[in-house]
Amino acid sequence: MQPGRILVIEDAEAIRAAVVAGLSAAGHKVLGRADGMRLEPDLTQFRPDVVVLDVMLPGRDGFALLKAVRARSAAGVVMVTARDGIEDRVRGLRAGSDDYVVKPFDLAELVARVEALLRRMGRAQARVTIGDLIVDVETGSARRGSTDLTLTATEFKLLAYLAAHRDRVVTKTQILTAVWGYEDYDPNLVEVHVSALRRKLEEHGDRLVHTVRGLGYTLRVDA
Repeated sequence: MQPGRILVIEDAEAIRAAVVAGLSAAGHKVLGRADGMRLEPDLTQFRPDVVVLDVMLPGRDGFALLKAVRARSAAGVVMVTARDGIEDRVRGLRAGSDDYVVKPFDLAELVARVEALLRRMGRAQARVTIGDLIVDVETGSARRGSTDLTLTATEFKLLAYLAAHRDRVVTKTQILTAVWGYEDYDPNLVEVHVSALRRKLEEHGDRLVHTVRGLGYTLRVDA
């Protein structure tokens, strides 16, 4: 599956470190925080796909942070707490959390739950629109304006990955892992396929795939 961007908010340092390490080892980009003081800028700047959110936190508790996430982001939320009362779980789910894990939990289970949520979110975003570009993952087709694009299987997989991370910069290593399944291929492989995809897209409109020098690529519509 495609790697996700995961924000982990957990005040217990040992638990936070373990969760960050486990999700990172599974290939995801992870940001760990001890509290929700930087939640709003993190939602804007880090743009997480999923927030792993402890309930008992200093300052704003998990329920308050959940409300803030729902007001500002489409990120999925997995709530984590030592409380095992059914009332807390129901409260979290009714407030908009997507899943609920009770401490103590098995790290492998938490990683599996996060990845299951990412897959569910991916199905919900099977059809992505960026400007006049439509990428339909379910049918494996792409259209720009009124024109159906003729792409190779690799070019479509690359486009789908960029579309799923639209407006974000993705590195060559991330692309290699997501599209080819390996990190040790020649990075020039990415450059060649990005260039080919870019040419096909620009035959029918303005540039959508942009190079961010020293970082990677992003798919966006320039104002």
